[in-house]
Amino acid sequence: MGYHQHKEVSPRQVTCAVIIISDSRTERTDESGKYLREKLAAAGHDVLFYTLLKNERESIRQTFAELTTRPDLQVIITSGGTGASLRDVTIETVTPLLDKKLDGFGELFRYLTYQEIGTTSVMSRAMAGVIKGKVVISLPGSLNAVTLALEKIILPEIGHMVREASR
Repeated sequence: MGYHQHKEVSPRQVTCAVIIISDSRTERTDESGKYLREKLAAAGHDVLFYTLLKNERESIRQTFAELTTRPDLQVIITSGGTGASLRDVTIETVTPLLDKKLDGFGELFRYLTYQEIGTTSVMSRAMAGVIKGKVVISLPGSLNAVTLALEKIILPEIGHMVREASR
């Protein structure tokens, strides 16, 4: 079965969780989380879970432990905590939980980011993978990064990613 045939049999609607990881945002000031929830819903996907967490390994780990056992969830998207500062612990916390890493996601994201902001893109640690058959995507916290990832990668591929991760 070729690529286009795979996409044709992929789900057109998936169920998602959105986790914002930030020491400074509140639900009122969380533009990236609001954007993710609104755009996923507008594309026909269901956002079943949303939360804001601090940059703390244990709360991230605990939330993932709960979400990865939920049979109704297919995708977990995080935003924030992916930078190079000492407080940014999303990647270090999530990566050991992955059953598979989807390196192409981060590579493509950095390539697209480079086209927009230049060499600063080398500091991006955006990544994707699979945990217990669920697609996991970790994005930077900025609205521009979330917009780029959602429009150029996630929305075009989310159904296909879910199909492959859950087989």
